[in-house]
Amino acid sequence: MADNYLEKRYEEVFGSGAGRREGVRHATPSIDNLIARNRSQRGYVKSRVVALDELEKIIRVCTMIPSARNQQVLRFCPVTRDSGAEVVLENIRLGGALPELHLPLEGTEPEAFIIICSTVEEGRYVDIDLGIAAQSMLLKAVSMGLGGIIICAFNRDALQQAFALPYPPIAVIAIGKGAEKIVLEPIGQQDSHNYYRTPDGVHHVPKVRMEDLLIENIHQPADLEGDGLIG
Repeated sequence: MADNYLEKRYEEVFGSGAGRREGVRHATPSIDNLIARNRSQRGYVKSRVVALDELEKIIRVCTMIPSARNQQVLRFCPVTRDSGAEVVLENIRLGGALPELHLPLEGTEPEAFIIICSTVEEGRYVDIDLGIAAQSMLLKAVSMGLGGIIICAFNRDALQQAFALPYPPIAVIAIGKGAEKIVLEPIGQQDSHNYYRTPDGVHHVPKVRMEDLLIENIHQPADLEGDGLIG
């Protein structure tokens, strides 16, 4: 189902969150709803400017999330339109599987970023924390009516130097109001996992079906139906 449809339906039912009246309670979106709306956006609405305080709200979730061995080694540098977004944009690459499109398309470039650094050398436990932090921040962004994408194809040395980062960057998250229509396509485990775009501009993302994700448990209890133990 397309992201924009889910978001539109959510706002129709619960409201956009803007201009909430005091004393009026709004339902909280379910985790399933947030996950369904959390798609990797490679194009953004330029008129929706993301402010520094919004990036800080997104980063704040990292004070609450789990951490492997509770190391808490990740550090975050927020970047807005007014504080170097153009530098980040020059040093990242989006849509590696669709090089012919030269994403992001002109006029849809992201203008807010979170640069993620690690205070220790990247390794297994750092990467566990990175995955938890990145997904948690994106879910927070979605809950705020925004979206984003995790970027690992970027010029690390250039970003560290440009922003005088005390630690090496290990990932970048773009944040903004998504401008793309994205559809999930169920596939078998042997089918191609490559995302693609159709001529109408819709971005299709293959996802392995539930039945192919499950590994059969050979220790499942025997079916007891008929032995008098199940009514």
